[in-house]
Amino acid sequence: MNDTQASITAQMTAYSRWFHVQHDAPLIFEDRLAGQFLGEEGKQAVESLLLGSLERHNPAARAAFADRSSAIAWLMQAGASSAIVLARARYAEECLEAAIAQGARQYVMLGAGLDTFAFRRPDLLERITIFEVDHPASQEQKHRRIRELGWMCPANLHFTALDFTRHNLPAALECSGFDGGAPTFFSWLGVSYYLAIGAVRATMDQIGASAPPGSELVFDYLDSAAFQPAKVAPRVARMLASVREIGEPMLSGFDADMLSGELADRGLELREHLGPCDIQRRYFMGRTDHHRACEHVHFARAAIPTIRGQNTGRAE
Repeated sequence: MNDTQASITAQMTAYSRWFHVQHDAPLIFEDRLAGQFLGEEGKQAVESLLLGSLERHNPAARAAFADRSSAIAWLMQAGASSAIVLARARYAEECLEAAIAQGARQYVMLGAGLDTFAFRRPDLLERITIFEVDHPASQEQKHRRIRELGWMCPANLHFTALDFTRHNLPAALECSGFDGGAPTFFSWLGVSYYLAIGAVRATMDQIGASAPPGSELVFDYLDSAAFQPAKVAPRVARMLASVREIGEPMLSGFDADMLSGELADRGLELREHLGPCDIQRRYFMGRTDHHRACEHVHFARAAIPTIRGQNTGRAE
């Protein structure tokens, strides 16, 4: 992603959420506003990208469908991206609800993209202050679309422009009115993939060193096997090739067996760690369509220990 271009994968994420609500049942995750953010022009642009990628990377599948809509419908269920997008959003908001019940007063969305939370969850809005953190170009696109739709931003919604590869997260949040003493829930969805591992660790270091004790971080990541040609699952290999073609390559992941230690080194304590089989059981079991958990994708929930330095490094 260059410095002036809004994230294309953020638009694809919004498309997946919109398409799911329109076409699937039962719902894994419900976002009835995502389509409004995209608009018809945005939807058509994403569909053209998806079909082009399908033709290049899975021509046999594309040839099996006589029309555009059938090919898109199959890709939205059988491809890798939607499974990741829907399950991680569900997991993050379930964890957020639990954190609010336990006293979290701030919600920081790292790489917020076109997420509609601040307009979609009035049941939670009055209980927390929201900080949307994203790349300046992507955030400007979101501001512009909000103005076009005529939506009013809630008073407790704050936008924080930040490039994870260049800027300091705590400093940026402080400028946006972040309360350094209030328990906070951080979500970091669909971002770690696209950063070099050094930038991922640096951001975790900043959260681990500066977030109030008791705060939590939920994030998703690819395991290291996804970047090994001999081990990567075919649909994940196609996903990697597709995002590389649009200029937003996936760069890094973690060794799942080493994650607890990685987090401990960053001042974070692993509380829950879901692999593909866990995600399948929790969110996809019993479905009769093509939706299934994505190979190589993991979800993690970590916490700032109440007493810093007392980190067990073990998942509950």
